[in-house]
Amino acid sequence: MKLAAFLQKAYSVLDRLDLVLPEKPGKTDWNALAYRWHSVGKKGILESLPNPHTFPLGRLAAIGTQTEKLKRNTEQFLAGRSANNVLMSGSRGTGKSSLVKALLHEYAEQGLRLIEVDKSDLVSLPALLFLLKDRPEKFIVFCDDLSFETGDETYKALKTALDGGLSQRCSNVLVYATSNRRHLMPEYMDENIGTTGIRGEIHQKEAVEEKISLSDRFGLWLSFYPFDQNDYLQAVENWLGDFGVDFDKTARKAALQWAQMRGNRSGRSAWQFACDWAGRLPEQRVLD
Repeated sequence: MKLAAFLQKAYSVLDRLDLVLPEKPGKTDWNALAYRWHSVGKKGILESLPNPHTFPLGRLAAIGTQTEKLKRNTEQFLAGRSANNVLMSGSRGTGKSSLVKALLHEYAEQGLRLIEVDKSDLVSLPALLFLLKDRPEKFIVFCDDLSFETGDETYKALKTALDGGLSQRCSNVLVYATSNRRHLMPEYMDENIGTTGIRGEIHQKEAVEEKISLSDRFGLWLSFYPFDQNDYLQAVENWLGDFGVDFDKTARKAALQWAQMRGNRSGRSAWQFACDWAGRLPEQRVLD
């Protein structure tokens, strides 16, 4: 094979490898407000996010109690006092993820930083904690829409991060997670059959301990519930105000029509309606 042909094939292979290999780790930008963690083997890369999606807490509707509890916990954390890891669970589209994002808007000037970690990247979480432990900032590790299937072992790294394992828990890191499952793992009807003697399970309680042991490590549980009509309309008004658009009678009727079409009333559907309504030209803001 001629040298030119060999080099051409080598370059072709390298180009394809560039599509699947992670970028070369660079120096972490500690001036950023938000980050995303990517696993690379047992280590990882802390990628800075230059324009994080944040907004004032006042934009969120129908979750006043949950907001106050999360604010209190976060303020304790920022003040150097004891605080808990938080699990937010409940109905979809009710503001769980948005509440965490809004915290960054409220407390960034006090040293709060947000790190988004996908479930698939939890395996390298110990490496992230080692990277953060000597930093002066306060970090929230944000795990959005977290759940684990049967046989999934990645949750074990999260257990260590929550309790610290043999080492002491990082004083400048908390974990805030959201999920539609309160116990984060699937639970099946046949797991309760042991109490009837059908399966012959002697210590049936021990069979489900692993299921709930992860969620039990979160000190603060916050539950989120479906919106009623007033909650939904308040959320629409808040988001339209963010766009600088009036919430008049036509907008109200259109918002209700939108919710009926979607089959649900939630903060997410309120946001989606506001995006549609605010994006229309003034003469297009009429009922469909």
